[in-house]
Amino acid sequence: MATLRSLLNETRLPKNEARMVLAHLLEIHLQLPKSALLTHDETELSDAFVKEWVLLEQRRLDGEPIAYLIGKRGFHVIELMVGPGVLIPRPETELLVDLGLDQLQRLINNNNTLNESECSLNMLDLGTGSGAIALAIAASQPNVTVVATDASQAALDIAQQNAARLKLGNRVSFCLGHWYGALQTLGNTHHRFDLILSNPPYIQADDPHLSKGDLRFEPPSALTDFGSGLTCLSTIIDGAIAHLKPGGLLAVEHGFDQSPAVLERLALAGFEDIKPHRDLAGHWRVASGRKAI
Repeated sequence: MATLRSLLNETRLPKNEARMVLAHLLEIHLQLPKSALLTHDETELSDAFVKEWVLLEQRRLDGEPIAYLIGKRGFHVIELMVGPGVLIPRPETELLVDLGLDQLQRLINNNNTLNESECSLNMLDLGTGSGAIALAIAASQPNVTVVATDASQAALDIAQQNAARLKLGNRVSFCLGHWYGALQTLGNTHHRFDLILSNPPYIQADDPHLSKGDLRFEPPSALTDFGSGLTCLSTIIDGAIAHLKPGGLLAVEHGFDQSPAVLERLALAGFEDIKPHRDLAGHWRVASGRKAI
């Protein structure tokens, strides 16, 4: 009979990846935590367990992302359900969340009359995907309501499931549509926000990375604008001033080599206090600008 130890010893996967998949199967089949990989490593496994392991192992060997295999991914302070219909949240995007939280806290600190038991601030997440940015903000800052948009109904379905599972649905609204056009479903096209965040498709259409690694399995429309990589970023930046309150902040994620172009676009759109921000790898990954007061 197979055991956890024998599967780990015999797998062709890197050991860290194998442990992630096995931990997922332990939770499903035996209702055991990850620590059981050590404490129950000689437990004999059922045929159903081994059969599913063999299937998932092969899918990973074929290149499918682990996040899709186990159906979840940790992001910031939350865990999200993910699937082939959405981009897999990445650590680089947590920089956007941290910048957004700093902006919201700054507004709270500057408004002594703000009642912390009420949701007095609002934020827009354009192209929410799994809901990563919107839900991480809502989970970390109870004093904000969030509007999250996406052009994909499949993505919004996953985001709404994540919101319900995290018990954040009462503070997050979801709108189907392209960028600011999705706000029409709110019944007020002149909605203004304290904060706009977005991680839009910014990979150039001919970038070879699109045919490598996890990107091969993720939805192309969440990765590339099928052009220069700057089309969606330009649309978001050009429309942001009209949808921000005075002093409101826009922050967008972009490619490691796109910072100069994005900063220039922010200046042309009339933003002030324009700043580039590095990710943990030292790459310029996010650009932000503030609407004049």
